[in-house]
Amino acid sequence: MKRLFALLAAFATVLGLMGAFGPQAVAANGCKVEYTVASQWQGGFQAGVKVTNLGAPVSGWTLRFTMPDAGQRVAQGWNATWSQSGSAVSAVAVDWNRTLATGAAADLGFSGTLTGANPKPTAFTLNGVACTGSVDEPTPDPGTGTPVEVNGQLHVCGVNLCNQYNRPVQLRGMSTHGIQWFDQCYGAASLDALANDWKSDLLRISMYVQEDGYETDPAGFTNRVNALVDMAEARGMYALIDFHTLTPGDPNYNLARAKTFFASVAARNAGKKNVIYEITNEPNGVSWSAVKSYAEQVIPVVRAADPDGVVVVGTRGWSSLGVSDGSDENEVVNNPVNATNLMYAFHFYAASHKDSYRSTLSRAASRLPLFVTEFGTVSATGGGAMDVASTTAWLNLLDQLKISYANWTYSDAPESSAAFRPGTCGGGDYSSSGVLTESGALLKARISTPDSFPTS
Repeated sequence: MKRLFALLAAFATVLGLMGAFGPQAVAANGCKVEYTVASQWQGGFQAGVKVTNLGAPVSGWTLRFTMPDAGQRVAQGWNATWSQSGSAVSAVAVDWNRTLATGAAADLGFSGTLTGANPKPTAFTLNGVACTGSVDEPTPDPGTGTPVEVNGQLHVCGVNLCNQYNRPVQLRGMSTHGIQWFDQCYGAASLDALANDWKSDLLRISMYVQEDGYETDPAGFTNRVNALVDMAEARGMYALIDFHTLTPGDPNYNLARAKTFFASVAARNAGKKNVIYEITNEPNGVSWSAVKSYAEQVIPVVRAADPDGVVVVGTRGWSSLGVSDGSDENEVVNNPVNATNLMYAFHFYAASHKDSYRSTLSRAASRLPLFVTEFGTVSATGGGAMDVASTTAWLNLLDQLKISYANWTYSDAPESSAAFRPGTCGGGDYSSSGVLTESGALLKARISTPDSFPTS
């Protein structure tokens, strides 16, 4: 699905300035650019730009290049401040990649409109110095193997989820329903199907805390979560451990339980490469400052046992970055959680959440590391008709921005958000058209397309 190719920049001599950073940037002595087209569709494309500084260290930089024609525009960019005038494009360093040592590289990216068949720009310069050298060989094919074998231990770099090669990746997968209700859906046959037929990268393990969940049997639910982590690991999938708090909406209500649970699962799974921790699901009826306070008390518990694991924290308004409460992403941008290797959850249900939510995600993606840990193809109730157009628009956007996602749900729940028809989990078929709902068929088709996990 995703074709990659390399492009060496041509020569130019215009001096680049630091723009918003003020002082003139130090000129680079040389650079190399690898330009890749990750995906292309009618009227648009997504591209990555890896720029390597081959000269003296620089502090503050501007990358410039020229589009093939002025009608080809940058629509949304990340890991830099992007601007365009005519066919000339500029990408200015942001705080976390402002300094490039000799041999250091910055990974940027953007989605754009495409007016012709050629999405390849030319004339790359770094601080006014042309990126020169011999023509690069084509980027190697994505690594083969399971998602965990290829990517290894994940980490957050800039606003991206990155693999062991420090390259941005997108995980695509499914979420369980509450394991207290649908545990029969998560046996060897169903997880074999998820890994091998659906070709899923990710299993989100949804452990409710209330509603007959963890609080009724902490040891039993902890053991079941650990068993599902092992089953995902054995099949090469990542496991997102979801501490599924929903009612009450203030995560601080479950603070003590969260500390106990995450101390246990982090200590037990610290040596694994496939575990991601989602420390609260959908905060609601509570301020962002209260959610932040909770996160800053739970994350150290995880870090004490597993210093390398990625942590995801839910956001205000049912993990909508505050949009469902009349706010927006700025409350998080201006008051982020004091932690590293951290991502923020964003949830949507395609029939209920449309343009304003997509606009928020698009803006926030250039400023915050985001993970769509839950989304549905239907209404926010989990029911109603699937909105194919909105779901497709959402999935295209997530693909363009390389944002990972898990769909609700890999279950046979009697609701239209479920992937399977009722009664499926009593049998052994989890892949054929006869057992899939309309939502399940769409998600299986999207998830099973080939991944593009870069290894260099």
